Amino acid sequence: MTCRKKGRQEHDYFIDPHKCPRIVQIKGLETTILTGLHGEKMMMVFNATLPGHSVPLHAHRHEQVGVVYSGKAILRIEDKERLVKKGDLYCIPSNVPHSDTTVGDEPFIMLDIFYPIREDFAKKVGGLDT
Repeated sequence: MTCRKKGRQEHDYFIDPHKCPRIVQIKGLETTILTGLHGEKMMMVFNATLPGHSVPLHAHRHEQVGVVYSGKAILRIEDKERLVKKGDLYCIPSNVPHSDTTVGDEPFIMLDIFYPIREDFAKKVGGLDT
Protein backbone atom coordinates (compact mmCIF):
# COMPACT_ATOMS: atom_id res chain seq x y z
CA MET A 1 0.00 0.00 0.00
CA THR A 2 2.95 2.31 -0.17
CA CYS A 3 5.70 3.46 -2.47
CA ARG A 4 8.26 2.39 0.14
CA LYS A 5 8.97 -1.26 0.72
CA LYS A 6 8.01 -2.07 4.30
CA GLY A 7 8.18 -5.88 4.25
CA ARG A 8 5.50 -8.47 3.71
CA GLN A 9 3.74 -8.13 7.09
CA GLU A 10 3.90 -4.36 7.56
CA HIS A 11 1.90 -1.77 5.60
CA ASP A 12 2.22 1.98 5.55
CA TYR A 13 -1.22 3.23 4.55
CA PHE A 14 -0.13 6.84 4.24
CA ILE A 15 1.97 7.96 1.28
CA ASP A 16 4.68 10.61 1.24
CA PRO A 17 5.09 11.54 -2.45
CA HIS A 18 8.55 12.97 -1.71
CA LYS A 19 9.78 9.45 -0.88
CA CYS A 20 8.25 7.82 -3.95
CA PRO A 21 10.13 6.92 -7.14
CA ARG A 22 10.02 9.49 -9.93
CA ILE A 23 10.60 8.87 -13.64
CA VAL A 24 10.77 11.08 -16.71
CA GLN A 25 8.50 9.55 -19.34
CA ILE A 26 9.41 12.03 -22.06
CA LYS A 27 10.82 15.54 -21.97
CA GLY A 28 8.30 17.61 -20.03
CA LEU A 29 6.43 14.68 -18.41
CA GLU A 30 7.43 13.57 -14.92
CA THR A 31 5.69 10.69 -13.13
CA THR A 32 5.77 9.96 -9.40
CA ILE A 33 4.69 6.38 -8.64
CA LEU A 34 2.63 6.41 -5.43
CA THR A 35 1.33 2.81 -5.37
CA GLY A 36 1.41 -0.29 -7.53
CA LEU A 37 4.94 -1.60 -7.06
CA HIS A 38 4.34 -3.91 -4.09
CA GLY A 39 1.55 -6.31 -5.05
CA GLU A 40 -1.36 -3.89 -5.49
CA LYS A 41 -3.79 -4.47 -8.36
CA MET A 42 -4.06 -0.76 -9.23
CA MET A 43 -1.40 1.91 -9.65
CA MET A 44 -1.74 5.50 -8.45
CA VAL A 45 0.62 8.16 -9.80
CA PHE A 46 1.11 11.89 -10.10
CA ASN A 47 1.69 12.78 -13.77
CA ALA A 48 3.10 16.28 -14.18
CA THR A 49 3.22 17.91 -17.60
CA LEU A 50 5.57 20.87 -17.30
CA PRO A 51 4.76 24.36 -18.62
CA GLY A 52 5.29 24.68 -22.36
CA HIS A 53 4.98 20.91 -22.91
CA SER A 54 2.46 18.44 -24.27
CA VAL A 55 1.92 14.72 -23.93
CA PRO A 56 1.41 13.39 -27.46
CA LEU A 57 -1.71 11.49 -28.45
CA HIS A 58 -1.33 7.91 -27.21
CA ALA A 59 -3.35 4.94 -25.96
CA HIS A 60 -2.71 1.99 -23.66
CA ARG A 61 -4.57 -1.09 -22.49
CA HIS A 62 -4.93 0.30 -18.97
CA GLU A 63 -8.10 1.97 -17.73
CA GLN A 64 -7.24 5.42 -16.38
CA VAL A 65 -9.32 7.57 -14.04
CA GLY A 66 -8.20 10.65 -12.23
CA VAL A 67 -8.53 14.17 -10.99
CA VAL A 68 -6.65 17.33 -11.89
CA TYR A 69 -4.51 17.97 -8.81
CA SER A 70 -3.23 21.39 -9.95
CA GLY A 71 -2.66 23.53 -13.01
CA LYS A 72 -4.61 23.74 -16.26
CA ALA A 73 -4.41 21.96 -19.59
CA ILE A 74 -6.25 21.15 -22.75
CA LEU A 75 -7.14 17.49 -22.24
CA ARG A 76 -8.13 15.50 -25.29
CA ILE A 77 -9.86 12.13 -24.94
CA GLU A 78 -10.70 10.48 -28.25
CA ASP A 79 -12.40 13.26 -30.27
CA LYS A 80 -13.41 15.41 -27.28
CA GLU A 81 -11.29 18.29 -26.01
CA ARG A 82 -11.75 20.38 -22.87
CA LEU A 83 -9.88 22.94 -20.76
CA VAL A 84 -9.47 21.22 -17.38
CA LYS A 85 -8.39 22.67 -14.04
CA LYS A 86 -7.93 21.68 -10.39
CA GLY A 87 -10.73 19.40 -9.20
CA ASP A 88 -11.93 18.26 -12.62
CA LEU A 89 -12.43 14.50 -13.00
CA TYR A 90 -11.95 12.31 -16.08
CA CYS A 91 -12.22 8.69 -17.16
CA ILE A 92 -10.16 7.24 -20.02
CA PRO A 93 -11.22 3.74 -21.08
CA SER A 94 -8.74 1.11 -22.24
CA ASN A 95 -7.19 1.78 -25.67
CA VAL A 96 -8.80 5.23 -26.10
CA PRO A 97 -6.38 7.84 -27.53
CA HIS A 98 -5.69 10.84 -25.27
CA SER A 99 -3.26 13.74 -24.86
CA ASP A 100 -2.75 16.96 -22.90
CA THR A 101 -1.13 20.35 -23.35
CA THR A 102 -0.30 22.53 -20.36
CA VAL A 103 -1.91 25.98 -20.25
CA GLY A 104 -0.17 28.69 -18.25
CA ASP A 105 3.02 28.92 -16.23
CA GLU A 106 2.51 26.13 -13.69
CA PRO A 107 2.78 22.37 -14.16
CA PHE A 108 -0.38 20.44 -15.00
CA ILE A 109 -0.55 17.68 -12.40
CA MET A 110 -2.96 14.78 -12.68
CA LEU A 111 -3.58 12.22 -9.93
CA ASP A 112 -4.08 9.11 -12.08
CA ILE A 113 -5.22 5.63 -11.14
CA PHE A 114 -4.51 2.82 -13.60
CA TYR A 115 -5.93 -0.68 -13.79
CA PRO A 116 -4.15 -2.94 -14.23
CA ILE A 117 -0.84 -1.55 -13.01
CA ARG A 118 1.53 0.04 -15.53
CA GLU A 119 4.28 -2.55 -15.89
CA ASP A 120 6.16 -0.13 -18.16
CA PHE A 121 6.38 2.38 -15.28
CA ALA A 122 7.48 -0.34 -12.85
CA LYS A 123 10.28 -1.50 -15.16
CA LYS A 124 11.72 2.02 -15.23
CA VAL A 125 12.17 1.95 -11.43
CA GLY A 126 13.51 -1.61 -11.14
CA GLY A 127 10.42 -3.78 -11.40
CA LEU A 128 7.69 -5.07 -9.15
CA ASP A 129 7.96 -6.71 -5.74
CA THR A 130 6.34 -10.12 -5.77
